[in-house]
Amino acid sequence: VLAVLTACLCCGARLCAAGRSQQLNHRPIIGVLAQENLPGDQFARGSSYIAASYVKYLEAAGARVVPVRINRTEEEYAKIFYSINGLLLPGGDVDIQTSQFSRAAKIFYNLSLKANNAGDYFPIWGTCQGFQQLSVLTANKNLLTLTDTKAVALPLNLTPAAQSSRLFQGFPKDLLQSLAEENITSNFHSWSLSMQNYSRNAKLKRFYKVLSTNSDGKKEFISTMEAYRYPFYAVQWHPEKSPFEWIDKPGMVHSTSAIRACFYTASFFVSEAMKNQHNFSSPVEEERALIYNFSPVYRGAHAVFVQNYYFD
Repeated sequence: VLAVLTACLCCGARLCAAGRSQQLNHRPIIGVLAQENLPGDQFARGSSYIAASYVKYLEAAGARVVPVRINRTEEEYAKIFYSINGLLLPGGDVDIQTSQFSRAAKIFYNLSLKANNAGDYFPIWGTCQGFQQLSVLTANKNLLTLTDTKAVALPLNLTPAAQSSRLFQGFPKDLLQSLAEENITSNFHSWSLSMQNYSRNAKLKRFYKVLSTNSDGKKEFISTMEAYRYPFYAVQWHPEKSPFEWIDKPGMVHSTSAIRACFYTASFFVSEAMKNQHNFSSPVEEERALIYNFSPVYRGAHAVFVQNYYFD
């Protein structure tokens, strides 16, 4: 008993709680946060959207999705939080300090910190803008810098910590080799968290372990990271694009390795959500909350996303 207590004190109650739980939730439901439509978007309907590729990404790994809509009260967000098993913060192009996306993300981030501290395992995944949002929430300031990475596919410069990380340790060796050697990670961002700014910020260094970096030729930036003591994961690249978005532009990759990377990242995050036991109060409430009550809208061959879900 003393040995178990000592081990839990060493690694923190947050992640130990998951290790103690042997029962998995094989019907996980993951929230995906919506964001404001971009001004001047001729395809936009309503006030906000979720790119359908994120929904497909999670469904392909065995999860269902609930849209987390913006402009809701803190009480409504708390109710959703205790009904879902994880949260995905998607890519996009809104202000990550003043937008409704940012406001909702902060509420869920704080709820997740509190829950994990109490032994209630709740994972968060951030992609691109979601990565950036997590960095701002943790540092409590915007440390992002401009990089020339708007539409380019890159290999990952995996750090020594990647091999033993929770995220990558279950990846096949040949896939890790592909990620390290092939241009298969899609980058569509103008802002990045540089290694320099990360290294200078004590909060970020204590909170996140760097799993991979990249460079635009001038600046080295973080491309993959995970929290040390919380089930928080972030990628600056887009694993969901390869199998589900078909835009003919630089940076879009549909190779077998890229599609495998999509599957393994999604499968990992869904497996993390399976460790959470939150649930809706009734099957009827659950059914009403799911994304299947909405229909994705096709946006045309030259649109930024092939399909979006729109919300009032």
